[in-house]
Amino acid sequence: MAGFRSPSSGLRALQPAAFGADPSGERMARIRRSPHFKDGVFQNPGGTVRLGPSGSALDFAKNYFDRDARPRRAPQGTVPVHATTLADTARPPATGLRLTWMGHSSVLAEIDGHRVLFDPVWGERCSPFPFAGPKRLHPVPLPLAALGPVDVVVISHDHYDHLDMPTIKALAGTDTLFAVPLGVGAHLEHWGVSAGRLRELDWHESAKAGGLTLTATPARHFCGRGLRNTQHTLWASWAVAGEEHRVYHSGDTGYFDGFRDIGAEHGPFDATMIQIGAYSEFWPDIHMTPEEGIRAHLDLQGGPEPGLMLPIHWATFNLAQHPWAEPGEGTVEAARAAGARVALPRPGEPFEPTAETVPSEPWWRGVAVAPAGGWPVSEALTGAAVKTAIDTAAVAQADTVRDDAKGAAKGAEDTETLPAG
Repeated sequence: MAGFRSPSSGLRALQPAAFGADPSGERMARIRRSPHFKDGVFQNPGGTVRLGPSGSALDFAKNYFDRDARPRRAPQGTVPVHATTLADTARPPATGLRLTWMGHSSVLAEIDGHRVLFDPVWGERCSPFPFAGPKRLHPVPLPLAALGPVDVVVISHDHYDHLDMPTIKALAGTDTLFAVPLGVGAHLEHWGVSAGRLRELDWHESAKAGGLTLTATPARHFCGRGLRNTQHTLWASWAVAGEEHRVYHSGDTGYFDGFRDIGAEHGPFDATMIQIGAYSEFWPDIHMTPEEGIRAHLDLQGGPEPGLMLPIHWATFNLAQHPWAEPGEGTVEAARAAGARVALPRPGEPFEPTAETVPSEPWWRGVAVAPAGGWPVSEALTGAAVKTAIDTAAVAQADTVRDDAKGAAKGAEDTETLPAG
């Protein structure tokens, strides 16, 4: 019958473009050949993960609707966004490496003369719909058009808070390359990115972009953005190496032993960008707590020195039940306990990880609901302050050893001069 449309084609027509496209053809054949694809889905390192609430649904609902807890899940004032300008990012970093956290997991990394944009989300909501879904808690620090040229856009996975259709469409009109995990390229082609500008990688595969080497590395998460979660797109963390500097972006991941292997093969890193927000006891396998984030950073580095950690995946969208400021506070506490260097920039505040000083003020305290006992009095130990603290502790320990040795020697002298009997 002329003009007849099947019900399935009608449903597809009703689907928003933001759902993207499922892999097919040679892309799907490549997915099936992946050693990480089994029984029709991509597999996580360490086995199956829990994707939904692992506890009682009633407990989850009680936590979600708790009247006392709900106000703490969002800032109570205006989030202080740094007034980033094109001049800020146009001036070359003195050390050769500069990071600008744009909020959530979006980071502009300037590495040895090249510009890499991780997980850019400039949209108002991380949702397929403009009228529903988690809304921004602060504006983007600067318009996407004012960002300047970008050499490579790197995507960690296809969830809405990491892969934003309006942002990708805007970047599709530039000459940037896109590095994405296996299968994710189907979404980008659907939105106007040509196949020739895609570098679509399985875990442990690398691509060159100018003087950079970009490697897709394992992560412990999941995928999907349509009505059906087919698990046919891969999720990844990323190691990026320039001529002199190396950085790591975790994407979304639960903690797993593979961080040590990634660090051993691709590190040490001058900076790591680690997910520390949107965690929950109800989904412990797919997002890290701040303590786990610091642990992952140290695994990647092989110890506390020398690289710095930038906490990401927090402050911009309300995606979990923990207080809005808790990821920042937890990171400060965990970094202090571990002697790790962390940076605490406001959204949009450029900094150079290998410089002597980095942003270190807990800026969120001015706009968050304070905990019952108030904010901790002590300042965050970050950047150069961590090194100072470690050096001070070492000096104090040396002084103690020296004083003990002097005391022992004095005691020996006194013993020798005592009269016999």
